[in-house]
Amino acid sequence: MERSKLLVMLGEVMESEIRSQPAILAQNSGRYLSELEKCIGGRQFDMVLLAGRGSSDNASLFARYLIEVHLGIPVSLSAPSVITRYGSQIKYRNCLAVGISQSGEAPDVAEVMEHLRSTGHVTLGITNTPGSRLTRSAEFSLLLDAGPEKAVAATKTYTATLLAVYQMVRALSGKLPEPTLPDDAWVESSQTAAESSLGAVIRSSILFALARGFSFCTAQETALKLMECALLPCKSYSTADFEHGPKALAGPGSAALVFGNEPDGLSDQGCLVERAPDFGKMAASPIAEIIFGQWVALLAARARGLNPDDPRFLTKVTRTL
Repeated sequence: MERSKLLVMLGEVMESEIRSQPAILAQNSGRYLSELEKCIGGRQFDMVLLAGRGSSDNASLFARYLIEVHLGIPVSLSAPSVITRYGSQIKYRNCLAVGISQSGEAPDVAEVMEHLRSTGHVTLGITNTPGSRLTRSAEFSLLLDAGPEKAVAATKTYTATLLAVYQMVRALSGKLPEPTLPDDAWVESSQTAAESSLGAVIRSSILFALARGFSFCTAQETALKLMECALLPCKSYSTADFEHGPKALAGPGSAALVFGNEPDGLSDQGCLVERAPDFGKMAASPIAEIIFGQWVALLAARARGLNPDDPRFLTKVTRTL
């Protein structure tokens, strides 16, 4: 078999799931909002607790910015081991606890929901898997209905989760517009941009993913995808934190995938800067802009002869306590 055809076969499931995202998002957007309005709409909370691991934790970061900016409610990103390992009895006040797990089988996330529910707080599980532990642990559940995700790396369930938390904030009376969602043309243009960035990514010995604000989750998720799919060590930073030390590493031989504004003087230091396509300055933009990061990870894996559908040492369902 020709090498070019063999490389295309590597990650063919992941590619299919990347391409499926516009249809899945368009199909579910309105349902997410209506179902969330039924279970939590009109309620008032003093704080929100978000629990997730991996890609779900990155989606939680997006939710944090949305909630604090558009609802003015303080948010805590849960450290599940505080409850699951140390048994601490934290004094939450009138809390909405949101557990996020694509598989719904993350035991630590489920235990956080069980604990908060048992102490009288409202709990919501966001998952792609009906009948999973998370749906039983939380009082309310939102099913992503993205279809089975067969590749180990989360793609369509990640963007569906971003859309779900965006609609959650709208259901809680956040002043957010109807989200502008990526279409097939955006997926194609993101692929083209990723192909142009690929050389810098795979040649560099030091690799960064940088963003700020709503898009910080995109930098986090892009770095995760590059590590799990292409085995490329990549460190994500807020562009503000990047200035406080890590920027010193960004010289010749380094590259940075930048979502949003490029840090001042970064290119002048010798760092290869690859700018992600701009979807616009909207709160919902991370739903679309991560597609570029997904393509970069997939194409980098293929270039290195790796199969991102089945990355080494990883499984689809990760169980941690």
